[in-house]
Amino acid sequence: MSRAVDVATSSLATLFRAGSGAFVGPLGPRPSQPLELYEFEACPFCRKVREAASILDLELIVRPCPKGGTRFRNEVIRRGGKALFPYLVDPNTGVEMYESDDIVRYLWERYGSGGVHWSLASSPIATATGMLASMARAGAGSRVRASRPPEKPLELWSFEASPYCRIAREALSSLELPYRLHNVAKGSPSRAAFVARSGKMQVPYLVDPNTGIALFESAEIVAYLERTYGRDTALAKVRVVAEGV
Repeated sequence: MSRAVDVATSSLATLFRAGSGAFVGPLGPRPSQPLELYEFEACPFCRKVREAASILDLELIVRPCPKGGTRFRNEVIRRGGKALFPYLVDPNTGVEMYESDDIVRYLWERYGSGGVHWSLASSPIATATGMLASMARAGAGSRVRASRPPEKPLELWSFEASPYCRIAREALSSLELPYRLHNVAKGSPSRAAFVARSGKMQVPYLVDPNTGIALFESAEIVAYLERTYGRDTALAKVRVVAEGV
């Protein structure tokens, strides 16, 4: 896929969801620990939860569970009894739950102020438009691709409605790379600290604590992830071990 088509279809996905997750809404109490989310990028139900987290300015530990993945799917089955996504774990309260609508309501009751955002208030509409968004991206991020796991989770500064951030998240999802998601939607009180760290307000921004690499630009991030953790790297390492090089 050419870069122009990649960005255009990702922008179309944002349009289908009316930019949900682009702006922070009224905030309630802040969690002391990041929430944990088992999900995969193309899932329309997972999308609703990610949008809610973006609007509520919540940090997440994302454990991608694409179809065919083995790294985190079994953990969801162990914890909840079935391979159903999204699955939320809140270490601040001990709550663990399936079902996107239940999760969205929980997040607003616990960490929001006022009612659920209009873009998520109607579940059938949010689900249908979320499916259209996934179709626009041809299901990118839904299926696993061979990779090697990082020793430490990566970090991504992002917000849900950004078409460029989506491209980076899709790569992380397909490669089953766990990451800490720092949401910095428009109006986020977290933006000042982000600019102080990165030097400018631009996302996506990836930091890999395993290599010390920090990158802007979605295309560069995707290329880095493929080069560092993707199939060719994994196969090369297997050949090196097998040949005793």
